[in-house]
Amino acid sequence: MTTPTSTRPLALVTGASSGIGYELAAQFVEHGFDLVIAAEDDGIDLAAQKLRRDGGPQIWSVRVDLAREQGVTELVAAVTATGRPLDALALNAGRGAGGAFVGGTDLADELEIVDLNVRSTVHLAKKLLPGMVERGTGRVLFTSSIASTMPGPFQAVYNASKSFVQSFAEALRNELKDTGVTVTSLMPGPTDTEFFDRADMEDTRVGSGKKDDPAKVAAQGFEAMMRGDQTITAGSLMNKVQTAAGKIIPDKLKSEQHRKMAEPGSGS
Repeated sequence: MTTPTSTRPLALVTGASSGIGYELAAQFVEHGFDLVIAAEDDGIDLAAQKLRRDGGPQIWSVRVDLAREQGVTELVAAVTATGRPLDALALNAGRGAGGAFVGGTDLADELEIVDLNVRSTVHLAKKLLPGMVERGTGRVLFTSSIASTMPGPFQAVYNASKSFVQSFAEALRNELKDTGVTVTSLMPGPTDTEFFDRADMEDTRVGSGKKDDPAKVAAQGFEAMMRGDQTITAGSLMNKVQTAAGKIIPDKLKSEQHRKMAEPGSGS
């Protein structure tokens, strides 16, 4: 797997088989990076095939379940096996589950959200950031969400997990401000990906409503990361308005608004 002769910078993108993750990977390819891409499904190999170009970057696809500690360990080993320093890191893998916390969702699903969205993010950052800091250079992108700014009735664990990611990213940014490593938080709104189908939320207002183009979201996130911005609220103007309003609207009101958007059957 080692390719020491490449002069391209190396990036890692998780959750890259589809959606925002795939489009982030496409941004890296367009801007001359070699890539390690990871996801739990076999679509990651197809994604690698689509991203490869004649004379273009080298791309390694790694099929791992990052909700399991072994999956994180295997991915870190795959990055190490390239024999290359990691220049950019996009921690994008995540999932959700819609429904009432009491009686509407399975415990296993909720705990998997915590393991994937929170635990794997911390684990990968802990293993991969030290090399960047040691070299004094690197770009890091965490995929958070505008959901991080509000309590999430009928998406309670997902929103809480994104609040963790947002806080974690901002704390690391401060810790690393003098190291040459930048940390950027990408905050999309509802985006046209497989998220709502996988979360069983297609019958909700948010699941059945208008969504942003994942390619546009990824392009905005990539550009913000390369600039070294702190955060980027990507997608529509409404997302930016919602994020700004969320700073002054009480959590009680935000909870009620989220309920109207995410309650099962609200789409009808």
